[in-house]
Parts: sequence; structure tokens; C-alpha cells
Amino acid sequence: MVWTSSLNQVQDNYTEGALRQDLEEGLVTGAVIGQNPETPTGSVTVSLSDGRSRTAYVTDVEDAVALLEQYEIDPLVRDVPQESWFMNYMLPVLVMAAVIMIFFFMMMNAQNAGAGSGGNKMMNFGKSRARMSTGKDNKITLKDVAGLKEEKEDLEEIIDFLREPSKYTKVGARIPKGVLLEGPPGTGKTLLAKAIAGEANVPFFSISGSDFVEMFVGVGASRVRDLFEDAKKNSPCIVFIDEIDAVARRRGTGMGGGHDEREQTLNQLLVEMDGFGVNEGIIVLAATNRVDILDPAILRPGRFDRKIAVGTPDVGGREDILKLHARNKPLAEDVDLKQVAQTTAGFTGADLENLLNEAAILAA
Repeated sequence: MVWTSSLNQVQDNYTEGALRQDLEEGLVTGAVIGQNPETPTGSVTVSLSDGRSRTAYVTDVEDAVALLEQYEIDPLVRDVPQESWFMNYMLPVLVMAAVIMIFFFMMMNAQNAGAGSGGNKMMNFGKSRARMSTGKDNKITLKDVAGLKEEKEDLEEIIDFLREPSKYTKVGARIPKGVLLEGPPGTGKTLLAKAIAGEANVPFFSISGSDFVEMFVGVGASRVRDLFEDAKKNSPCIVFIDEIDAVARRRGTGMGGGHDEREQTLNQLLVEMDGFGVNEGIIVLAATNRVDILDPAILRPGRFDRKIAVGTPDVGGREDILKLHARNKPLAEDVDLKQVAQTTAGFTGADLENLLNEAAILAA
């Protein structure tokens, strides 16, 4: 039997017919048969009398063995090495698991880096993102709100509800669960909500409507539940949802996962506002400048019992706002804030504050 290196092998165009012809001519001196696993096919590598080695691929190894033995060639039959079960099945699974673990740890590290010493946010994905401030933290009162005289009068009753709820419950009155502040941007809706909490000296939970909704369905509803659980533990309190139209938009207006998540979050908000007791001391304040797109279910009495329009201030309100923001600014003797108020019709509180700030920048 002659063994040659693979460099001397010529495998092209060597067929079973050519193998049979070499056997008939007595040119074959030895043979090695490679058996394929689980199939009758294989290869026949023969050593020829001139020192060459040629390989033919056969469809049936047993027939090839019989053919070689017919010409008194005793072949060496070898099985093709089979890949182990570990290499075929377990290794791909382990590689995939390692990739997933690496990705998971990278996400964990990124969340920890963003959270600092505040713990792992990944573990608190469904927790409420509301920021709570107590009476000590919130120094804003109604005295700090200028130009909204009628709106402040409407909200003073809410402060009384939080301070002395028994005065109303003993005569059978139901304390409102929610108050919706509607109006253009910059009119002071958020400032009013903070002033109410500061005036009543109760905890104030503040969150934006967009903080509820995530790409994962169910996260928003979980955050709503967690928010109201925290509120119940700290009652009496105020829950303020800014830009509520981000989560309470009219249902059935779109398709896709984002809309499913928003609708589930809204449904949970409706359930929570129905679920907490009438006199638990939790009042939900919400602000929006798009009341026309809100779902009717959240606007009904029993959820948002009161709706207060916060519009642009009149000339007297604008003058009060200008005086409030001009307290720490040196004005020239010829500056007449009343005249400025008369020439700024349609300006919101934010516009007037920015007007004085720009004037201070130019004067610096």
C-alpha cells in the first residue's frame, strides 16, 4: 500500500469508471475508503503503480469495497470524523448565551453610569419617575403667581380641600379628584400647580405625560400604578401630570405598538382615578394646551371634576407680571411698566419674563 501526501493527489475528473479501468489494468496497488457518516456515500483514494494518488467519490461504499476485493485489493476503510453533539448543538447555544449576557451587562453598566449612586435603573424600569417635593422643598406660593387672579380664586378652594377636608365631608360633599388646567403654553399652568402644593403644604408629585410611555408595552401602566401607590402612602398630596395629552390622547386614533402602550397607560390612569377613595386626600392636577385631543373618558366628572382655563393675562395681569419679574432688575427712571403692559397684548407670562430678561442682557 502506497501513501502519498495530499499535494500529490489529483482529484479532478477521476470517476468510478476511471477507477474500474485502473483496476482492470492492474495499476492500483492500495486503497483507502472514507465512509461518510449516516450515508452510504464516500470516497476511494487509490495508490497507483506510478506513485500517484487519485480520489474518486462513490455513491455506495459497500459496492466500492466489493469491487476492490474483486481485484484482490484489501482497502482500508475509515469513517469520516463526525462533529460531536457538543459542537453541533451546545456550542451555538453557548455562543448565543454569551452574546446576550455581554449585551445585558453592557446595558446594566450604561444604566448604572447614568444613575450614579442611585442604584440600578434596569431593576426599576416599571417604577414611577415622578419627582416628589415636600412643603420644605417647595417654596412657591400663590403670592409668587401674578396676573392670574381669577384662576387663583378657583384654585383656593382646592387648597381648602387639602387643609380641611372634614369641613366638606361632614356636609356630604365629595372632594374633587382632579382639576384640569388648560391653556396656551407659557401661561403659568405648572407654576399654579406648584403654588397650590406650596400653599397647602402637602407633598407634590410632578411628572410629565411622556414619562409614562415607553416602547415596551406594559411599562407605562406599571408606572401609573406605582405613582398612585406612592401618592396613597403620602396623602394628602397633589399629583401633577404635565402635558397629559401625551398619555391621555383620544383612543382608537392609530395603530402599532406605541399606540397600544399609550392606550394601556391611559386605561390604567382611568382605573386609578376611579379606584382611590373619594376622601383619600389625593388630588390630581393636569395641564395641557391640547384639550381638544383628550379622551372623553378622562374628562368626565369623577375623574377631572373641574376644568380651569388659564389664558393670556389682561393688561392689569401683564403689569403685575412685569412688576414681579422686575424686582431684581435696575430699571431706568423713565421706564413705565404700565405702558409696557399696554403694548404687549397677547403676551403670556413666559413671554413677559423673557422680555425683561432680554432687556437685562442688553443693558449688561
